[in-house]
Amino acid sequence: MSKEPEQKNRETEDPEPAADLASGTPFADFNLPEPLLRGLHASGYRRCTPIQELAIPLALAGKDVAGEAQTGTGKTAAFLVPIFAHMLRRRKKGHLPRRPETLIISPTRELALQIYQDAKAIGRYCDFRMVAVFGGVGYRKQAEALKQGADMVVATPGRLIDYTKQGVFDPKGVRHLVIDEADRLFDMGFVADLRWILRRLPPYDRRQSMLFSATLGWRVLELTYEFMNLPQKVSVRSEQRTVEQVTEELYHCSSSEKFNLLLGLLQREEWSRVMIFTNTKFRVDWLAFKLKHNGYPAEGISGDLSQQKRLRLMERFKKGELKILVATNVAARGLHIEDVSHVINYDVPADPEDYVHRVGRTARAGAVGKAITLCCDEYATHLPYVEEYLGRKVPVCWAEDDWFVPDQAPDYRPRRRGRNHGQPQAKNKPRRSSRRRRKPGRKG
Repeated sequence: MSKEPEQKNRETEDPEPAADLASGTPFADFNLPEPLLRGLHASGYRRCTPIQELAIPLALAGKDVAGEAQTGTGKTAAFLVPIFAHMLRRRKKGHLPRRPETLIISPTRELALQIYQDAKAIGRYCDFRMVAVFGGVGYRKQAEALKQGADMVVATPGRLIDYTKQGVFDPKGVRHLVIDEADRLFDMGFVADLRWILRRLPPYDRRQSMLFSATLGWRVLELTYEFMNLPQKVSVRSEQRTVEQVTEELYHCSSSEKFNLLLGLLQREEWSRVMIFTNTKFRVDWLAFKLKHNGYPAEGISGDLSQQKRLRLMERFKKGELKILVATNVAARGLHIEDVSHVINYDVPADPEDYVHRVGRTARAGAVGKAITLCCDEYATHLPYVEEYLGRKVPVCWAEDDWFVPDQAPDYRPRRRGRNHGQPQAKNKPRRSSRRRRKPGRKG
């Protein structure tokens, strides 16, 4: 997908278009409604990526689509473009829906927000009401937005089920359904919730359904057979699991010197924006603390962080205000962040697919990037499974002695969890009595 421009003065003039990194069919060739084409060009979309080139003509023709493509290939625009086109054409005929026409289901809050933001950018001139529905923030605010009416709802399963049971979200008017990152929905245990939602939508022959996934395994295909109307399968999956524009490097080191090597690599590499992935929440906090005390502007994001803080950090990282983001796999899938020059696997992931999704945060939509993996004795047993999944070896590099930079940070003390999270707590603090103490020498 192409780079989004800054969206200042959007009401009065088009922003300057971003450079399009795709090279396929021009969007103008699809005979799209003018407001949609104008929004695409303003957002930097002029030519299709391979998955867009395959999926959009089928979806414009009203077909159901099951799409398989690697992360970072532009799947979001592949379903947003035809949906907006259909909605605009119905609107032109005088069809004014009272209930949401489009429902997009996402496995994570971050991905739901990303899709919502992409929809707002591409559909900026389409005059549609769009609402993002996900847990962790704004329960009443999101409910009020739904009650006021929405044309498109982007949602995670849990919050959507809550609103459906309360009658806040009415599924009976849905004419377009999208299930994004379907394999991830299964991995995260949402299959029962997903089936609950799908059974309350109009029948599959009275709506258009699209499903996108990094892999179309048997579990996902079973879902398409049950809830979709003879979907057309499109795939741009290649034998190479990671994109060609990523330069991969692997360094073997001991656990005790891994952080020293990380400091050395940050000194030697020409980076602009870095994502560092670890396997545990504790390591996220530890790394962010260590990097900050060594002079690097880093923040950590994991499942323990409140949703509002996570969203604020992601926004700062996208805008370039934050240069280094340390994360668990919560940030590895589905998010489109421009200009991530480096991905560093501080820990080799246990799940080989997570390696691919982590690496996919860089070199998106034709850009170039670098992925560095630090393989220590603690996680070395994960490496053979990653390489078996990739079908090749990750290129090994060897660090010189002077690449191991001394750590200048003090010892890390984990923050306390709970009501006073992150606040210092006094020890053996005396209790205050509710009775007034008698002053010495005073009677009574």
